[in-house]
Amino acid sequence: MNISVSMYEDTAAFSDVAGEFLRSQPVHHNLILTRLDGRQAVPGAGRYWVVMKGGQAAGVAIQTDPARFAMIVPMDRVSTIALVDAIVDGGVVLPGVFGDVATAASFAGRWTERFKSAATPTHGSRLYELQELNAIGTVKGKHRKADESDRKLAEAWLKAFQTETLNPTGNIDRLVDGWLTEGQLWLWQDGEPVSMVVAQKPIVEVARLSTVYTPPKKRRRGYAAACVHTISKKLTEAGLHCILYTDLGNPTSNSIYRRMGYRAIAEGIHYRFNRT
Repeated sequence: MNISVSMYEDTAAFSDVAGEFLRSQPVHHNLILTRLDGRQAVPGAGRYWVVMKGGQAAGVAIQTDPARFAMIVPMDRVSTIALVDAIVDGGVVLPGVFGDVATAASFAGRWTERFKSAATPTHGSRLYELQELNAIGTVKGKHRKADESDRKLAEAWLKAFQTETLNPTGNIDRLVDGWLTEGQLWLWQDGEPVSMVVAQKPIVEVARLSTVYTPPKKRRRGYAAACVHTISKKLTEAGLHCILYTDLGNPTSNSIYRRMGYRAIAEGIHYRFNRT
C-alpha cells in the first residue's frame, strides 16, 4: 500500500488533512488536539506531519516548538518508519519523542538507526479514563477557582511540579496566565491553598485534568484526591468525559485515581535523543 508523509507549518492546512483523523479518537489523541488548539489560538513556529496510507491519514506527529519533544499518535510500524525517514530526510533534528509505548519505541529505534546515536527513555506515563466516579472519604477544606491573587503561588507550584516530574513543559508565566484567564486552575482550600489541579479546555467533549500538585508538607491528607474528585464531578455533570495522565514512577497517585473510578487504558513513554 502506498505511504506518503507530508509536513506542514500552517496549523489550518494541517487540520484540514488530519483534523478528522485526530477527532476520531479524542481520548487517545487529546494531548495533540490540545496542543494544536493552543497553537491555533496563539500562532507560533511549529512542524506538523501527516502519514497518508491508501489515501487516508494513518499517523500524525507534531512539534509545536523546536525545543519540545515531538508528540506522536499510535500507528503501525510501517507508518512509523516512513514518518521517521521523512523527518530525517527533511533535515529536522528532534530532541526527543513522546507517544504510546509501542509506537514511541519503534520511532526511537528507527531514529537511532538513521542517526547512529542513542535514544534514552526518560519517564513513562499512564493514561486514565474515568469510568464511574466512586465516593471518597471526607477531606477538610473545599475547592475554589484560582484568581489573580493566586498567580505567584501557582507559578511557584508549577515550577516545583515541573522539577519533581522532570518535565519542563512550556513557559511558566504564560501557562499560568492562560489557566487564570480561561478559569482552568482550581485550588483546594483548607485555611490556605493546599493543592491544585488544572482542568484543560475540553476538546471534542473530553476534559483532561493535569498538573495535580500538593506541596510536600501538605501531602498525605487527601487534598489532591479531593480536588481531583470534585473537579471530575463538576466536569462529568457538565456532560464531559474526564481523562488524566499519571507518572508511572508514582504508585501513590496511580492507586488513588483507580480507587476514584479512573481506569488505565494506555501507557506512554518519553525518549530523549542524544546528539552525535
